[in-house]
Amino acid sequence: MRILVTGGAGFIGSHLCERLINESHDVICLDNFFTGRRENIFQLLDNPRFELLRHDVIEPILLEVDQIYNLACPASPIHYQYNPVKTVKTSVMGMINMLGLAKRVRARILQASTSEVYGDPLVHPQPEEYWGNVNPIGIRSCYDEGKRIAETLMMDYHRQSKVDTRIARIFNTYGPRMLENDGRVVSNFVVQALRSQPLTLYGAGDQTRSFCYVDDLVDALIKLMNTDALHEPVNLGNPTEFTIKELASEVMEVCRSNSELVHLPLPEDDPKQRKPDITRAQALLGWTPTIQLRAGLERTVGYFRPRILGVPVLQDATPTK
Repeated sequence: MRILVTGGAGFIGSHLCERLINESHDVICLDNFFTGRRENIFQLLDNPRFELLRHDVIEPILLEVDQIYNLACPASPIHYQYNPVKTVKTSVMGMINMLGLAKRVRARILQASTSEVYGDPLVHPQPEEYWGNVNPIGIRSCYDEGKRIAETLMMDYHRQSKVDTRIARIFNTYGPRMLENDGRVVSNFVVQALRSQPLTLYGAGDQTRSFCYVDDLVDALIKLMNTDALHEPVNLGNPTEFTIKELASEVMEVCRSNSELVHLPLPEDDPKQRKPDITRAQALLGWTPTIQLRAGLERTVGYFRPRILGVPVLQDATPTK
C-alpha cells in the first residue's frame, strides 16, 4: 500500500515508517521537524519506497494514499507547552486536514490519541469507556483537550461522512530515538543517570505510570490500522504499573549509576495514576506487549549511552533478542 505517516521523523513515527517499509509498503513521511529529526529517518532516505516531505499538517496537502497514520503533534510537556496555541492548532486543524484528505481519497486513517484524554483519572485502571478528568483551562489542556477534540472529529467524520477511522489511545512509550531534552521521565532519568547527575523526582515519586516499549506499540498500531470495522478508541500501552521511584531504581541499575534522588514540587495537573485497561486490544487485536521494562531500558540506554557519553555501547546494554 501507499501509506502516509505524519510526524514520521519523530520518535514513534520513525519506528513506524521503518516497520512499514520492511513490510514492503511505500511510505510518505510528512514532518515539520519541530520535534522530529532527520537523523531518525536517515537510514531510509535512499530507500526507493520512502519519500520525505517537509510540511506542517496545519496546512492542507493533496496526496494519493491508502492509509494515513496521523502522529503529528508534540507529545512531551516541554514541547507542547512551548507554543500551546500551535499545539491546539496541530491537533485540531491538522486533524481536519488529514480527515479531509482521507475522505477525498477514501483512505483509512488512524489518529494517535493519548492516555492524556483521561486527565488525572478517578477510575483505575482506565478503560476506554471512562470519559476522564481533564482540566480544560490548565497548562496541559492544549495537549489534552486538543487530542480530545481530535477524537471528536474522528468519530463525527466517521458517522457523518463514513470515513474509515481508527483511534489509538497511546500510554507512556519509551525507547531509542527519544529526544534527550523532551522532559519525559524515562529520557530524563536515563540522561541524568548516565551523566551521574541527581535524578529529579516530582513529589514523593509515588505517582504511577505504565511504560510500553516502542516496538510493542508499533506492533499494536499496525494491528489496529488493519483490523476492520473498529472505530471506537483502543487503549495501547503496557498494563504493568510502576511508581516513579521504582522506575528511577531500574534506570540506575541498568546505567550502573549511583546518582542521588532529588525531589521537586509536582507540576500542575500531573496525573497520580496511569495504567491502561487493554482488554479491548487483547480481545479485538490479539495484542499484548511482550517487552518487559528491564529489557526495554537496556535497549534505550544502549541508544543513549554513546550520544551522552561518546563511548561505545557496553555489552550488557545492547538490544536483547
